[in-house]
Amino acid sequence: MLNPFSRTFSVSELETFQFLSQVMLFEKLKNVEMSRFLPALHFRKYRRDEVVFFSGDPSQALYIVKSGRIHLTIDIKDNFEIINEVNKTEAFGENSMLENTFRIYTAIVASEEAELAVIPHFAMQEIFESHPRTKAKMMTSLAEFYNQNNRRLFKSYKSSFGFFNLQEMFDRNREDSK
Repeated sequence: MLNPFSRTFSVSELETFQFLSQVMLFEKLKNVEMSRFLPALHFRKYRRDEVVFFSGDPSQALYIVKSGRIHLTIDIKDNFEIINEVNKTEAFGENSMLENTFRIYTAIVASEEAELAVIPHFAMQEIFESHPRTKAKMMTSLAEFYNQNNRRLFKSYKSSFGFFNLQEMFDRNREDSK
């Protein structure tokens, strides 16, 4: 039975929810939960080789690719090494969901143009504070994302015959800023 007091959404809002629901971090959310992000969500266009953010920058926003491609890179001896390519409906800058974090990679536009959905960190934190169930669902998705990355890291390590010291990843006495 339909609830006559439930909120109805516009066609454009429903299209935005359809887009967000394809993004791993939002896939567990219902429309009413996603609607909390609408006031903060804005879209920005970028051109080829434009830097979205640099490694070491404060993590001030979450980005979702609406169109185009983004290369995530790390700096190795004055060169950028591509570690991942992010495409439509994929998010990056996910550590902006956490408090007091800094970017661990540089994000650069790889396609002629890219349109990104942007959600500022402060807006996410306000939503999380007033809606703990939304936060719990998104943090579960974030944990699943990091777990997948760890599995891929370990698989890559095994296939590379240990050409780097994996123990360094788990050494808590090292500086995190390296």
